[in-house]
Amino acid sequence: MERIYIFDTTLRDGEQSPGATMNLQEKKRMARQLERLGVDIIEAGFPAASEGDFKAVQEIARSVQQVQVAGLCRAVEKDIVLAYEAVKHSPEPRIHTFIATSDVHLKYKLKKSRQEVLDITREAVRLAAKLCPNVEFSAEDASRSDWDYLVEVFSVAVESGAKVLNVPDTVGYTQPGEFFELITYLRKHVRGAEKVIFSVHCHNDLGLAVANTLAALKAGAKQAEVTVSGIGERAGNAALEEVIMNLTVRKEYYNFVTNVQTEQIYPTCRLLSLIIGQPIPPYKAIVGANAFAHESGIHQDGVLKNRLTYEIMTPQSVGKTSSDIVLGKHSGRHAIKQKLQELGYNLGEEELNKVFLAVKNLADKKKKIYDEDVEAIVLEEVYRLPDKFELKYLSAISGNMAIPTAVLKMQVNGEEKKLADFGVGPIDAIFNTISRIVDRKPKLLRYSVNAITGGTDAQGEVTVRVEENNLTAVGRASDPDIIVASAKAYINALNRLVKKEEEQTNGQNS
Repeated sequence: MERIYIFDTTLRDGEQSPGATMNLQEKKRMARQLERLGVDIIEAGFPAASEGDFKAVQEIARSVQQVQVAGLCRAVEKDIVLAYEAVKHSPEPRIHTFIATSDVHLKYKLKKSRQEVLDITREAVRLAAKLCPNVEFSAEDASRSDWDYLVEVFSVAVESGAKVLNVPDTVGYTQPGEFFELITYLRKHVRGAEKVIFSVHCHNDLGLAVANTLAALKAGAKQAEVTVSGIGERAGNAALEEVIMNLTVRKEYYNFVTNVQTEQIYPTCRLLSLIIGQPIPPYKAIVGANAFAHESGIHQDGVLKNRLTYEIMTPQSVGKTSSDIVLGKHSGRHAIKQKLQELGYNLGEEELNKVFLAVKNLADKKKKIYDEDVEAIVLEEVYRLPDKFELKYLSAISGNMAIPTAVLKMQVNGEEKKLADFGVGPIDAIFNTISRIVDRKPKLLRYSVNAITGGTDAQGEVTVRVEENNLTAVGRASDPDIIVASAKAYINALNRLVKKEEEQTNGQNS
C-alpha cells in the first residue's frame, strides 16, 4: 500500500471560518488532539497575520513532538522569516509559502506579469529552503491557472528547493475528472516531479472538496490537505474524517494507507465542536448523530439480522462508543482522572481538582454524567480565558403573567457589582443587565442553544456571537440551566472581546 500524508489545516484555514476563532490554549489543546489522531503535518497558522497568530504557531511548534508543524506565509521575505521563527522549535518544522498563479489573480490581485511571479517564486523558495529544508510551495488558484504556466512555476519551485508542491482548488471550482487530469499532467511535465510530493488543497464551494481530493490521490498526489469537520472559509474544506474513512472503508479500491488512528476521529470532531461552539450537524457523514441511526423498519430488520446489510463501518471504528454513564456523584478522583486520560486530557493536580469538584457539582443536578459532559467541564474549568467579567449570582423571572426581569451580581475588574433590568424575555433581560453592568453595548449577531447529551436533564450548550467597534467575538458556556448557560456564554464573549481589543492595542503599540 502507498503512504498518503495527512496535512491538517484546521488551525489555519479552518479557523478563518466565521465563528471558529480559538484562543491560544484552545489551539494548543486542538493541536495535541491532532497529534493523537495521527496527522502528519499541522498547519498551525499564518505567523505574519498578527502577533497572536505568531505566538500561537510558536507555542504549538513547541508543544507537539510527533508531527510536523507548518507555518503559512506569502512569497514575501518578511513573511517567510517570520514563519521560520515561529516553527523553528518544532522537531520537524515546515515553511509553507504561496503565490497566486491564475491569470485572474495576476491581473486583479497581484497586478504582476507571469514572469514577475516566476521570479518571486524562485527567490521566495530559495530563501525558505536556506532557512528550512522542509519547504512546501502552493500555487494559489491552481485549478483555474493555465496548465503549462503552472508547470513552469512548479518547475522553478522544485529547482529552488521545494520538497512539496501543493495544487489548491482555491475557489472550489474544478470537477473530479478535471482534477485527476490536472494532477496527472503536472506529474508528467513538471521538471523534477519525481523528487517531490504532490499535495492537494480543495475547497467545498460546489460540494466536491472530498471528491476532488480523492480523485487527486488516485492520480498520484501523496498529500491531502484537510480540516476537521470540513470547516474553513466560505463552504469549507475537504473534511478529514470523510477523506480518511473513504480510504479506510474502500482500501481495496484506493490501496492507500495513512497514519491516522480512526478511533480518534469522533473525539477530535467533538472537541472542535466544543471549542468553537458549533454543533456537529446530525446528518454529517461519519460523525453526525444520525450517521449510524436506522429508523426505517426495513433497515432496522436488516441491521438486526446482520449489520453489514446497511452499515459499511461501525460506530466504534470512528470512536463513537455506546458507553453511557461512567461517572456520578460517588465517583472518586482516581476514576475521574482515568476518564480524563481516556478522553485525551492529561491535567495537572490543580486542574484535576477543578474538574473533580465540577463533576461532583454537576452530579448533584443530573442523573447521568456522559463523556460529553466531562469534556464540556474541562473546557469550562481549564481552558477558559482569565475573566475580567465573572458571574457570581443570577436570578431571572419570566412567564406570560410577569415582566421578564433579571437580577445579577458580577465581578467586574475585581469589583463586585449588582443590577436588575428588564427585557422582552429572560435572555434579553439577562443580556441587557450584563451590558449595563460592564458598560458595553455589543450587537448580538448569533444566539444558539443545543443539548450536549440526550435526556431532559441534559446540559445546555449556548453559543453567542457579538460585535462591537468592528471586532467580533464568540462566547460559549454550558450548564444544566440554559438561562445560566446563556449568561455565562454572553460574559465569555465579552471577555474575549476585551482580550481582542487588548491584543489589537498591543499590536499597534509594538
